[in-house]
Amino acid sequence: MTPGNEAHLALFTDLYELTMAESYLQQGMNQPATFSLFTRRLPVNRGYLVSAGLEDILRYLEALRFSEEEIEFLHGTGLFSEDLLSYLEQFHFTGEVWAIPEGRLYFPDEPVVEVTAPIIESQLVETFILNQVNLQSLIATKAARCLSAGQGRTLVDFALRRTQGTDAGMKAARCSYLAGFASTSNVLAGKRYGIPLAGTMAHSFVSSFEHEIDAFRAYASSFPDNAVFLIDTYDTLSGAHKAAVVAKEMEGQGHRLRAVRLDSGDLIALSRQVRLILDQAGLDYVEVFASGSLDEYSVETVLDAGAPIDGFGIGTKMGVSADAPWLDNAYKLVKYNDRPILKLSAEKVTLADEKQVYRLRDKNGMFAEDVIARREERLTPEAEPLLIRVMEGGRIIQPPPSLKEIRQRFQEEFSRLPALYKALREPPSYPVRLSHGLLRLQEEAKRYAEQEEVRLP
Repeated sequence: MTPGNEAHLALFTDLYELTMAESYLQQGMNQPATFSLFTRRLPVNRGYLVSAGLEDILRYLEALRFSEEEIEFLHGTGLFSEDLLSYLEQFHFTGEVWAIPEGRLYFPDEPVVEVTAPIIESQLVETFILNQVNLQSLIATKAARCLSAGQGRTLVDFALRRTQGTDAGMKAARCSYLAGFASTSNVLAGKRYGIPLAGTMAHSFVSSFEHEIDAFRAYASSFPDNAVFLIDTYDTLSGAHKAAVVAKEMEGQGHRLRAVRLDSGDLIALSRQVRLILDQAGLDYVEVFASGSLDEYSVETVLDAGAPIDGFGIGTKMGVSADAPWLDNAYKLVKYNDRPILKLSAEKVTLADEKQVYRLRDKNGMFAEDVIARREERLTPEAEPLLIRVMEGGRIIQPPPSLKEIRQRFQEEFSRLPALYKALREPPSYPVRLSHGLLRLQEEAKRYAEQEEVRLP
């Protein structure tokens, strides 16, 4: 979503949000309602999720209006009454939002966003809120896994050309930087979000020259202090020898080659051979950078094998979260007109009422357990509340933190998560339990629903 376009997204919604609004209005139902966004189950091999997307949600809610053109379109569908269209002409979001801030970790059943507003308002915004959290938390989590696998190596976002649309490409750059990537190849993301830029050259650049070494010399001439040579266009080891020749020429001119890039082949064997070629030429300062269909699993494999690789370009598989391309997220009504609401569908039971999530730490400051509680409940003083109120009366309470600040928050947060939950394969479930107050409410709401709704007529 391009900043400034929030006011043109009123129709970015599923049809049933509007048909329900029509019926709510006809029935005189527009009392306050709270909806909770949570994840039912983590994707395969995930032990945590990273909160992301909140800034876009808040900007959208604050700017949301139906334009004359959008009202005319809805009128032309023949689905909606003049009463609803008149209501939408004056529509703006007036509610409040509680959320887990971006860059923090969360787990199944924990509300990452809770929206309270007249039910037509809180219902209409469901689609956009789910859309943003689904994509951005998914990508931030995938990037965090790559960061963990990278063992401190430099990671660069190379996903732009393979992401599923322009907005997804922008969000991949933002969310990967949030989760610890050093830079991006996405120039627009660099401008919009202040992310450092990084890039090398394409195989087409190398092959456009009659000789590979001429391509290296030309690039070094253009970027004498920031050159990275792609050395696998023809033969990787031959390319490494030519890169070494040009690097020595650069030394004679007072410059240094930054790195060589491997983009194909056996990265473990080739990186060792290339490292040896560079070292034998006295170029121990030249880094070896790798790219080419990489993700956390391949990064872990090559580094566990001892490959001397200093950094990775992570593209397609991060940008689309290839092994887990969707989240089992839900946005469910949990309170209406002061009445706690829950759903009893098989395998889709929801937690009633407005909530808070508390995080407990062990004596070393590491995360030990989360407790989902009712909003008004108070646990022990050391229990940290995760959800904060970020919007009131339809207005953002305070300016959102910078992306740099969110990134720092994530790094602190991630350092407190025990290593076993960061495992790339089959991590154990992080402990999450319900408070005594929420358990009691669940039992009461379930009894009421069974008595009033489940019994046979």
